[in-house]
Amino acid sequence: MTDVEVRDLAPGLWIWRCENWQWRPGVDWEPVVTCTCVESGGVTLVLDPLAPPAASEVWRRLDTRPPAVAVVLKPDHLRDLDAFVRRYGCRAMGPEPEALARAVPEDHLPEAEIQPLHPGDRLPGGILARDDGRDAHETPLWLPEQRVLVFADALTERGGELRVWTTPLLEERALPALRALLDLPFERVIISHGEPVHTRAEFERALERAPWPPVA
Repeated sequence: MTDVEVRDLAPGLWIWRCENWQWRPGVDWEPVVTCTCVESGGVTLVLDPLAPPAASEVWRRLDTRPPAVAVVLKPDHLRDLDAFVRRYGCRAMGPEPEALARAVPEDHLPEAEIQPLHPGDRLPGGILARDDGRDAHETPLWLPEQRVLVFADALTERGGELRVWTTPLLEERALPALRALLDLPFERVIISHGEPVHTRAEFERALERAPWPPVA
């Protein structure tokens, strides 16, 4: 896939999908991943942003409504944060420095100063960080204006089904935290890997399915 897919989901919410330069053969995810742009409370934010080609529609859209905040939901989703901070002078939010240092090679650590993001934090525009139940392995976001939850890797799509990505704390922490999100009036979820947009009903079914990867 050389082109970038841009998909409008709701007023003030769109995604782009492109090849991740971090992909390599043998990893358990496809080369094409999803990034999100949301405008909430008059503030534009990009979530887990990956730089598209220079002539992409993504840049044209963002140049028109520049992001004020770039957010990293998960340490190994640092992706191209610095490119967005340099281009737009936006604020960076994301994992604690120690978490980034464990997940990212030293020569890929960001130049940008990242404001740590924790469950319960309210971001600019009224967006809320939630608990993933895995010791902040990632911080999903609740977009109240669009009634959407955005995840990094807590869920994945495989064979047309939304699945919870397994973790040693699955039964004790992760599933209870994901079920707690059902208290929110969300209508859709966005994920990074596989088909990116899923309904609330599909999220509910994912909580009842066996996690990914299947047990051998």
